[in-house]
Amino acid sequence: MIYDENSFLPDVPDSQGFSQHLIDALPMPVYLKSEGGTILMGNKAFCCLLNCGNMELRGKKVMDFLEEDQAGQFDRFDQDLLADEGTQNYEARIRTGSGVSCEYAFQKSLLHDSKNEVIGIVCSMIDLSEQKKAERQMEEAQEATVMASAMLHKIRAGIVIVGSDMRVIDSNPGFAKLIGGDVEELAETVPGLSGADLKELVPDVLYRMFATLMSSGENMVERDLRYQNKLLHVSVISIYKNRVVGALIRDMSAPALVREEIISRAQRVNKQNMETVQKIAFLLGENASVMEELLHSIIESYKYGEDEPS
Repeated sequence: MIYDENSFLPDVPDSQGFSQHLIDALPMPVYLKSEGGTILMGNKAFCCLLNCGNMELRGKKVMDFLEEDQAGQFDRFDQDLLADEGTQNYEARIRTGSGVSCEYAFQKSLLHDSKNEVIGIVCSMIDLSEQKKAERQMEEAQEATVMASAMLHKIRAGIVIVGSDMRVIDSNPGFAKLIGGDVEELAETVPGLSGADLKELVPDVLYRMFATLMSSGENMVERDLRYQNKLLHVSVISIYKNRVVGALIRDMSAPALVREEIISRAQRVNKQNMETVQKIAFLLGENASVMEELLHSIIESYKYGEDEPS
């Protein structure tokens, strides 16, 4: 069949020029080729992809711009399309005229004349680079989430992460063990306590710490509290401001932590208050009774309070 430039738009004056303007307006690469594979027309996006002008395309084949093994594969696809007389969709990676390798979705269909005879193949190409990039990022994010969750469950300290609805996103066994009771039993059937209402899990003083940080958007709040004969140090941290909050809970009653924590706190108190202590010592002189009262006051100020009944 000999291709007639005006056969597929017979009622439009200068149909070839009109067709060119029409496909040039499309953002994706589009080309038309004969049954034999010769390129008859390509739009601006297709020319840009191959890094050549429209006139340079005439008389050439798409295979001329592809690597040898890929050219053979594309030719087989075309033969299948002509034999089936339907449409064809597939994905393939090609090297552009600038030497960049990109992945495209090819959508092909047969073009017919007014007598319904095949005069060629029209193909549109959709760049999948951004889509594939997004898919890879999603896969990497999912892998990172799995790894983070696995690491979370290896940490001995209690960790719990909640969303803005104050429901648990994830938690580790250490959290359930520290809270104990029904929470520990629930964790055996609900992995990570996902979806559980935080208010139903923790003492009110701890819930208020979460709620306050969630609404204020501050970076962190921490405190000590007694709960079920345990001395807990709680650090609540904003992960995503006003959206996700997490907490690290340590049992300071554990012998291995007591000495380390006491030394750490003593060093902080000593550094922050050295100047004040020196001034007080100067004023008090050697007054032992007043010094004893001062020491007692300091001890009381850093004494762990029983904030929550066990």
